[in-house]
Amino acid sequence: MSDSDQVKAPDGTAYNSIDVAYVQMMIAHHDQAVAMADLAPGRAGNSALKRLAERISVGQKLEVDYLKSWLKDRNQPESDPGHDHSTMPGGQSPEKIAALTAATGAGFDRLFVSMMTEHHKGAQQMAGDLLKSGVDERLSELANESAVEQISEIRRMAQLEIA
Repeated sequence: MSDSDQVKAPDGTAYNSIDVAYVQMMIAHHDQAVAMADLAPGRAGNSALKRLAERISVGQKLEVDYLKSWLKDRNQPESDPGHDHSTMPGGQSPEKIAALTAATGAGFDRLFVSMMTEHHKGAQQMAGDLLKSGVDERLSELANESAVEQISEIRRMAQLEIA
């Protein structure tokens, strides 16, 4: 299917290969954010950061569930081996994830805020790309809502008082 080719889902909605690629990449992207957020309860020093990380984890897990069902409803695989997920905007390297995993207290907090802010900005970029070329209306709405929520989370992280 080419980028401009539209196909119909069983519910009658149109989608294209840009929509499919976005969903597949966003599942991997969100999975990484959830893994980072799930480190916070045992490592973060700031209680507000712990609560925000929990909110990120819960919200992104719900989105991943929706995205997986979106692909399943269209008989599309959850991932494409042809996609290099390590080059996704905002994606964090294994070395950075290892450093975050090893950090505790204020050091964890600073690293988490820096990494999650970069991660969220990458997701916003990916959502913008979808909004330019995707055709699934509900998916575009979800991408826009997600980007708005991530702007709010970036603002909350910037306002945290981290030692």
